[in-house]
Amino acid sequence: MMIREQIEAKIRAEFTPLYLEVVDESYRHNVPADSESHFKVVLVSDRFNDDRILSRHRAIYSVLTDELAGPVHALALHTYTVKEWEGLQDTVPASPACRNAGLSPIGTG
Repeated sequence: MMIREQIEAKIRAEFTPLYLEVVDESYRHNVPADSESHFKVVLVSDRFNDDRILSRHRAIYSVLTDELAGPVHALALHTYTVKEWEGLQDTVPASPACRNAGLSPIGTG
């Protein structure tokens, strides 16, 4: 199973999302081809109704312990209650460009 699929399956099982999007953004970074190391997660869940953003993120990190200890280098989290999501009109902030995107690794030219 691909890392993106693992992340999605674990989040679905734990948070019963009303909306979930897991995007592999590794291609936007200076990593080897076919790397699965940088992800953006957009998660809308009733579970977040009484949680602050930090608590939401900690809950996700605890579910993805293995992935964060291994192949996942970066995880951009966008977590919302249904009310917050409706206020955004279903739009999510774009991920910033990687500062090293397109640069050669040190020592390779």
